[in-house]
Amino acid sequence: MRKRAYFDTYWASDWPALSWLEPYFLAPAGKRWSFESDNDGGSLTLEGIEGTQDLGTGTGRIDTHLMMAGHRDHGVMLQYFQMGGGAGPNCYSRGDRDRLYQTFETKEGDRIPIGLCIPFEIAWRAVKEFIERDAALPQSIEWIASRDLPKNVFPGD
Repeated sequence: MRKRAYFDTYWASDWPALSWLEPYFLAPAGKRWSFESDNDGGSLTLEGIEGTQDLGTGTGRIDTHLMMAGHRDHGVMLQYFQMGGGAGPNCYSRGDRDRLYQTFETKEGDRIPIGLCIPFEIAWRAVKEFIERDAALPQSIEWIASRDLPKNVFPGD
């Protein structure tokens, strides 16, 4: 299996140390989610789970992803999904369902539903669990399957 990370200034074929990631989530208010680079999201990927590491993309290799988009005022939206090898889970962190149609814009121009954002401290538990359990779906937070989201939660879908 191969690990990949894209998070602020960390772009590597490995995951960053927990001590490096932690301040993005647990720093004092106003300093959380402070990126040096010109982005405001990131991802952790484990390629080749379930013994598929020798297969190529599109030929049966299964990759697991944890995508993160955050906002200093609204917290972090997490998306967990698998690609390749058949259907895998595709789900989002479950926040305040009453705010599903309120959005914020990322630096890349994506509109993120505030209702899928969770507080930084809770998001940190899930990210830490993802890393410690080699990309297993974190059980420390509530998730909502993408198929269970109401229509048009993501503008443009």
